[in-house]
Amino acid sequence: MAGDAMNQIARTLCALLLTASTVGCSGSPAPTRAPLDGVKIGVPFQLIDQDGKPRSDRDFAGRYRVLYFGYTFCPDVCPTDLQTIGAGLRAFEAQDAKRAATVVPIFVSVDPKRDTPAVLKPYVAAFHSRMVGLTGSPETIAAVAKGYGVTVELEKPNAEGAYLVAHSRFAVLMDPAGKPVVLLPADKTPNDVAAELDRWVK
Repeated sequence: MAGDAMNQIARTLCALLLTASTVGCSGSPAPTRAPLDGVKIGVPFQLIDQDGKPRSDRDFAGRYRVLYFGYTFCPDVCPTDLQTIGAGLRAFEAQDAKRAATVVPIFVSVDPKRDTPAVLKPYVAAFHSRMVGLTGSPETIAAVAKGYGVTVELEKPNAEGAYLVAHSRFAVLMDPAGKPVVLLPADKTPNDVAAELDRWVK
């Protein structure tokens, strides 16, 4: 269940906060085990990218992936987080281009009705030149979101037919085998994102 996955992630985050406090006080070395090790998040997928080409999870095998779920019509949170993710990856690229080249930023739309490939293409390019935008049928997107523990709810349209989409807010780093590593601090600063990438990307 999506709710179960989100609850597991929430419990992991609480544990991480406690660990961070302990490390800060004791000065002991940072843990080497991935924070999301053992968390069941992620599913195989068959979607369409911003160029209208079919893309599956297998296309990204062997590479780290930063996945963020959102939508292009999002008025504030999504563009802010994506800006931080993109800038954080660029900072990591400047620090270690070889390792950074193994990281693929991926934006998955939770509003496939409006987020066509033509809409996605300029949107993702604004945040990072290598960012991949993915969309698909509502049924496929719903299944992928559920597999990643993302909740999605379309809000009531206004008189003009415009609507918002309530959704979970997090960016997850997946390893080359497609296993979750850590939630990136997209709600903080690019330097915070770069530091986490530097810590976990081998």
